Amino acid sequence: MSTAEVAKQFTAALKAGKFDEAERYWSDDVVSYEAQDGPMREVRGRTAVHSKGEWWTANHDVHSFEAEGPYLNGDCFALHFKINVTPKATGQRTQMDEIGLYTVKDGKIVEERFFY
Repeated sequence: MSTAEVAKQFTAALKAGKFDEAERYWSDDVVSYEAQDGPMREVRGRTAVHSKGEWWTANHDVHSFEAEGPYLNGDCFALHFKINVTPKATGQRTQMDEIGLYTVKDGKIVEERFFY
């Protein structure tokens, strides 16, 4: 599967709210990088990245989620996320504006990197 095909199908799953379906585009050794310090700054492997997502969902109330793109460049694509969310720890509703940069190899996402 080409980068363009992965990007199109992955993005369609996210836009439809089918996050589990989107995960099938990850490689088994996918690496996820956040733009902040802490235990989730770098997470390796499909199971660990899935667990990171479960933690995020359990600790935030998501009011709306939008994904724009994909924007392609070689073996990479980017998505622009707009997420209206309330972290349960603070109770303060906020609008997140985030870029996700994804690298594809052999038809699977091998890296995701978030900028915010």
